[in-house]
Amino acid sequence: MRAAVYHGPRDVRVEDLPEPELESPTDAIVRVTHTAVCGSDLWFYRGESDRDPGSTVGHEPMGIVEAVGEDVRSVEPGDRVFAPFKISCGRCEFCRTGLHTSCVNGEGWGGKNGGAQGEVIRCPHADGTLVRVPDRYADDEDALRSLLPLTDVMGTGHHAVVSAGVGPGDTCVVVGDGAVGLCAVLAARRLGAKRIVAVGHHEDRLELAASFGATDIVAERGEAGIERIRELTGGGAEHVAECVGVASSMETAAAVCRPGGTVGYVGVPHGLDGGLDLFSFFGDNITLRGGVAPVRAYAEELLADILQGTLDPAPVFTKTVDLENVAEGYRAMDEREAIKVLVEV
Repeated sequence: MRAAVYHGPRDVRVEDLPEPELESPTDAIVRVTHTAVCGSDLWFYRGESDRDPGSTVGHEPMGIVEAVGEDVRSVEPGDRVFAPFKISCGRCEFCRTGLHTSCVNGEGWGGKNGGAQGEVIRCPHADGTLVRVPDRYADDEDALRSLLPLTDVMGTGHHAVVSAGVGPGDTCVVVGDGAVGLCAVLAARRLGAKRIVAVGHHEDRLELAASFGATDIVAERGEAGIERIRELTGGGAEHVAECVGVASSMETAAAVCRPGGTVGYVGVPHGLDGGLDLFSFFGDNITLRGGVAPVRAYAEELLADILQGTLDPAPVFTKTVDLENVAEGYRAMDEREAIKVLVEV
């Protein structure tokens, strides 16, 4: 099979690799048809996080089931499925409480199960991981494009606003205009927020945020941005979604959160080697909730909304490449030429 392989900073190549095979009665083999490049992939792509050269990459697969182990009950060959970025068993104490990313049997994509930016994957714990797409939408390319973000960014943006406690009539500030931040705007609108302040630095992305439901846009940086947000929200918002993960975005989130409010954070932490200053949280009794998003827990409810036409995260895909040109997808995202890249396999 063909699959994307990491060889070092800004060096991703598509190579021939052995196809994964069933190894356990709970496995499924899926032939990938769609996948994506994630903003979090850019950390290793830029050499800012560790990854072994020669490793397969990608964690947002969608495809057709080709084979299943004898214990698999939820899917069968021929089914259209997608999989979250984290493999989970669906049975352990954490999966049962909706915290699939802490699954005691969990693992990531890559290694012997194949990277999700490749032609074939082996999905361990298929019943706990794979989400089946109803047959009537199995070949509907528009629907599939809208469903693919459920593998990561839509569920992650949703986790940010759920963690921030957003509900009907609330004011929510979303810090970050990447795919996750844009999906957080969608999620805040879905949960009934009356006012949504989108914070970012890229005009095209903020325009998309407005189309997604943001009522206010803040493009100023640093203290000027903080003051503008406070002005718009009357001193701060009770609900803030932090969707970047760097020190400056977390500092902004704390600074614009009203005393007694909640920051929901989902940005992968980077640049926090000096530690996070908790005094602003402590002094104003600000709650910090979130972490790596258990997107499997949200998959069915978000899928239902997408298929009934009330939720559509597809516009976060602003560039499409085929698998052989996945390196171009990485380059485009690295250079801010694309918000998120869809990969057709």
